[in-house]
Amino acid sequence: MDALIEINNATLRFRIYRNRTPALKEKVIRLLSPQKAAAEEVIEFDALKNLNLSIKGGDRLGIIGLNGAGKSTLLKMIVGIYPPQQGSVHVKGKVTPLIELGTGFDHELSGRENIYLNGALLGRSFKQMRSLEEAIIDFSGLEDKIDMPIKYYSSGMLGRLAFSIGTIMEPEILLVDEVFSTGDAQFVEKARSRMVQLMLKSSIVVIVSHSMDHISQFCNRVIVLNRGVVVAEGEPAEMVEYYRSCVANVPLVSPAPAPAAVAASSYTPQSVLTK
Repeated sequence: MDALIEINNATLRFRIYRNRTPALKEKVIRLLSPQKAAAEEVIEFDALKNLNLSIKGGDRLGIIGLNGAGKSTLLKMIVGIYPPQQGSVHVKGKVTPLIELGTGFDHELSGRENIYLNGALLGRSFKQMRSLEEAIIDFSGLEDKIDMPIKYYSSGMLGRLAFSIGTIMEPEILLVDEVFSTGDAQFVEKARSRMVQLMLKSSIVVIVSHSMDHISQFCNRVIVLNRGVVVAEGEPAEMVEYYRSCVANVPLVSPAPAPAAVAASSYTPQSVLTK
């Protein structure tokens, strides 16, 4: 329970460089002087603005919001991919980010070689990955394709390999960004079961999802992001209703029954609260 994430007054600003539309005179000059560079317009916007957030051991925090609200960007700021220009982010504990799985893959290498490459990007040693190699291959179900260059893999096979690597070790802090659609239906059920176990064993879990069922099922606390700002925070059911009615402007619907694989497990929101 010693893990901690503290975000204090953090603002993350992005820049977009665009060539502005030239006037007729400028067009003529460019035609006569092709080496002249086009003038650029710099547009800045705050992806996250004045964010304050404290996440402690035992928290299962859900982050919901419209596309472009800053949800995935917030996870990347916690990991350190995007440091804030203002404010601070302090993280105590080993972080396992399940974000854009397989981003670091080299498509000219085999699946087996990418196990070690991706493991290194996740901060795992060669010795660790050597001891975990067979377990990763077995879970992925790619035994007969593991020594084939991954440029010949389907998107589902790539997802299975990436998920198997990313979830092989138990984290202190688990960051999850829409990973439940990985692979075929059979693998999705396996992946869901493993995610439940990881969530139970992690001190902190932060989940980004567009599935309100997943948010209600796995979280004990939820924030709503809108245009980079936390506009609401509270219990999952209350926040889902707020998001639907006040942000997404859609009617509240009854949650679907829990999938069989999860319902059959020992996981309940209460078990997390008493962890």
